[in-house]
Amino acid sequence: MAPSKAVVKQAKASQFEVDPDQALKASKALLAHIKKTAAETAASATKKNILDVADDNDSDKALSLAETPIWLTITTKRHIHDSKKLQPAKIALPHPLSQVDDDDESPICLIVADPQRHYKNLVADDAFPEKLRKRITRVIDLKHLTAKYKQYEAQRKLAAEHDVFLADDRIINRLPKALGKSFYKSTTKRPIPVVFARKAAREENGKKVKRDVDDVNCRPVTEVAAEIEKALGCALVHLSPSTNTAVKVGLAGQDAKAIAENIVKVSNEIANKYVPKKKNGIRAIFVKGPQTVALPIYQDTELWVDAETDVIAKGSDMAKAIEAKREQANVGKKRKTVDGDEDEESTEPKSKKAKKDLPAGDDDKLDKQIAARKSKLRGAKAKAKSAIDA
Repeated sequence: MAPSKAVVKQAKASQFEVDPDQALKASKALLAHIKKTAAETAASATKKNILDVADDNDSDKALSLAETPIWLTITTKRHIHDSKKLQPAKIALPHPLSQVDDDDESPICLIVADPQRHYKNLVADDAFPEKLRKRITRVIDLKHLTAKYKQYEAQRKLAAEHDVFLADDRIINRLPKALGKSFYKSTTKRPIPVVFARKAAREENGKKVKRDVDDVNCRPVTEVAAEIEKALGCALVHLSPSTNTAVKVGLAGQDAKAIAENIVKVSNEIANKYVPKKKNGIRAIFVKGPQTVALPIYQDTELWVDAETDVIAKGSDMAKAIEAKREQANVGKKRKTVDGDEDEESTEPKSKKAKKDLPAGDDDKLDKQIAARKSKLRGAKAKAKSAIDA
């Protein structure tokens, strides 16, 4: 039993936990700075410049003070994921940024699988929550979405008309082509995946029961509404092959304690669930606003997970291989020597087909050929003329 206890202790020690007091301290300082900056900006602005138009792609500039987002940035020692995922991970927040209540009137667009009439009937059903129904202003399936919003201007208009976009996870991978860069250039209007498909029924032997072709694979009304409310109360973590991950964890309109609790929940879950090596893979954690400096919450003294494998020694075989690959990529390009002169070894790119050597021209031979053709032509004309006169 002794070895098993040691293993349990070692597993618990590898878990990451951010300091709640440090998160609260950083949240208070950040909110105070944002409010102070907003007050100074409002006092110094004597008149509005009509030419100063907010950029549609940068929505943070046009937000009010209460809607200013608070971002949590996590820097890791290695890439947090091997490839870019279109389906973001969802973390339930203790204090959601978007709640289903009477005060929140932000419109929601629901992108569903075929057919859209079934989902419109679900939203209009009496069992669907009334508060949530008021916020859902559009329900559209992928077929109508690609046909109606093919043009760039139509996509921009759709993005401007709604604050939140929810999409069925079965079609989420096909939306980048249908919606374009108006939605996927940033994470502000990127659709949030929701699970509307019901679990497949299974027989006693474990095999799936075949579904009727005319039957729509959709969950009941109450489960669909619960899934939408769950998605609205989650923080989205977009995983990509990068060492820096940003997550929106709060708004400037919330109090510092609520933001700090969201920071603790998101930081701990990302570190223990998605970061390689968990605590040993975290380099630093910061909290910041759209136009503020990043306030540190956690910083590790070690820059690498394993210095022997993560750091390439100068002069090693791996370093020489990387340098040789760089030199190979520069073949055919002019390079400057130490003295500043161009390297003579660089050669021009060869053409695809080698040109054949043309023979030298002979003008005397060409003149004789031209004279022979002219004399032959004059003889033919004289013969034709004599035939006509006869």
